[in-house]
Amino acid sequence: MPTPLEPLPFESEATEGDLALMARQLGRTMRGVHSIARRCACGAPAVVRTTPRLPDGSPFPTSLYLTLPSMVEACSRLEARGLLAEWTAELEGSEELKERYARAHERYLERRAELGNAEEIEGISAGGMPSRVKCLHAVVGQALAEGPGVNPFGDRALEMASVETTIDRCRCEVTPATLEEAEK
Repeated sequence: MPTPLEPLPFESEATEGDLALMARQLGRTMRGVHSIARRCACGAPAVVRTTPRLPDGSPFPTSLYLTLPSMVEACSRLEARGLLAEWTAELEGSEELKERYARAHERYLERRAELGNAEEIEGISAGGMPSRVKCLHAVVGQALAEGPGVNPFGDRALEMASVETTIDRCRCEVTPATLEEAEK
């Protein structure tokens, strides 16, 4: 039996207000929400933690899901620069990087298993792990939720994105406070 993981350092309960805010962030209702794995400086959800099986029974492998609009946009811009292919090529040429990324993959699977199991996605994590870098939104979600040092490409993307956005400085158009005020 594997050693239990330490709790996620920033995880908190998802409130009805969080669900409403995430629906505005993403333009749709989130399904299978377990908790908020990381928040923006203003308190808005940045990374949601979802269950491996959604309420309708379908499997959902992306258990750490980036929702913060400024981070989503920054990841999309980095992807548009062609970094995924560059980083995948770098991964293929470095045993040390392969090992670190494989550990991130295993940790992702272990973290998801804390919430249950969906046989259809067993062994499948997110973001292309462990053999390629496919989706910065997933690897950055893991890096934000777990903290530095867990996902090398998530850490690298966060460093590159810090030129335009950071989790520590709010750039949200809708914050928990403004959403609460608008609902009054």
